[in-house]
Amino acid sequence: MKIIIIGNGKVGYTLAEQLSIANHDLTIIDRDLPALQRAEGSLDVMCISGNGASIRTLMEAGARQSDLVIAVTNSDEVNIVCCLLAKKLGAHHTVARIRDPEYSADAPLLQKEIGLDMIINPERAAAMEISRIFRYPSATGVDTFAHGKVEMVGFVIEQNDRITGIPLYEFNRLYPNRTLLCAIQRGREIIIPNGDFIPQAEDIAYIIGNPLELRRCFLLMGRPMSRIKDIAILGGSRIATYLTWELSKSDMHVRILEKNINKCEHLSELLPNALIIHGDGTNSEVIEEENIFQSDAFVSLTDRDEDNLLMALNAIHAGVPNVAAKMTRPNYIDLSKDVGLDSIISPKDLTANIISSYVRSLSNSEGSAVERLYKLLDNKIEAVEFTATAATRFLNTTLKALRLKKGLLIAAIVRNDEAIIPNGDDMILEGDRVIVVARTLFLDDLNDILKD
Repeated sequence: MKIIIIGNGKVGYTLAEQLSIANHDLTIIDRDLPALQRAEGSLDVMCISGNGASIRTLMEAGARQSDLVIAVTNSDEVNIVCCLLAKKLGAHHTVARIRDPEYSADAPLLQKEIGLDMIINPERAAAMEISRIFRYPSATGVDTFAHGKVEMVGFVIEQNDRITGIPLYEFNRLYPNRTLLCAIQRGREIIIPNGDFIPQAEDIAYIIGNPLELRRCFLLMGRPMSRIKDIAILGGSRIATYLTWELSKSDMHVRILEKNINKCEHLSELLPNALIIHGDGTNSEVIEEENIFQSDAFVSLTDRDEDNLLMALNAIHAGVPNVAAKMTRPNYIDLSKDVGLDSIISPKDLTANIISSYVRSLSNSEGSAVERLYKLLDNKIEAVEFTATAATRFLNTTLKALRLKKGLLIAAIVRNDEAIIPNGDDMILEGDRVIVVARTLFLDDLNDILKD
């Protein structure tokens, strides 16, 4: 596909990095010459220095012949204009990053009137991720499939978990459940486990199933599932706003600590049900006075990775049972994991994954369409949701009869709103949603899981 990316910031570069590996014809437009030189030197892309909202620049980049134009600059207005012009020039599809809550509320109208094919809001996506993480004990991430019918939960296996030290088939015999442990990272090794696999403490694991069954499985492992009632948020960011709106649906009490008085006043108007506290959240006296670490959960969402990491570690040390933090720099993400902070939210990675999923769905509109795509375990594992169509070559065939490529697993099937953890006797039917977990194979079609 011929794809134009407008904006070579953190999101644009991450997206170009993912898409270039998949051999798309990529062009990046940006005014920042050093950033373009970095991209051109490390990625298989063409770079154009200029204004993406300029018709001349868009034509130079080949917008008339493009399959997809993605606008991810720091300005919502520029992204909207870029997509509008690209569509007028003949671009087949357009995607815009739009972050302002007011614009997000108008998303359906923008899509209808301007012809935007997709709107992505990184802050809202991050807020949804955090709200899902706080539903499970010590979750490192939660990905959803089939409109929430299936979830995949990442977590670190602990010494006292009942699943530790015994084969998976033995755990399932002792504690029958309808979930599947589908991916493991042990040190630098990535494993797609089978029934003989023995989980060990410190393994990073991903488990899949419907939400109720997942909660039951965590209870069977011996993990408490106490409901979170009180959440403290450091930083009155857009993510904090979206997160508070989402948490208010579950009657959770939210406190936001923000040092900018103007932001506090604005948040008080936007979030009447939240307690807005004016103060420096990195000041230990303020933390103690406001009992911030007496909460059921704590999440740091400031604009500084350093502050987010420091305060999240302080919260863990203070005994807060559920802690998460926003990170943007890859080196800080790695450092956070090394020092014991597992629940890390990266808006740029979430955005890139969502757009990459959309690109894959466009790449194969005639076959089994990609509905969702998630990168796991430092991008070494992909979880991909497909819809089986008449073009799927192995419909009505038992899974045990299929010759699957090495390093992948059919993790779940959703049929008539029912989540199925399949065994060898199950079949895939037309219309089923199928979730495949694989070492990165760049699957574009459900048929790609078969050996040639």
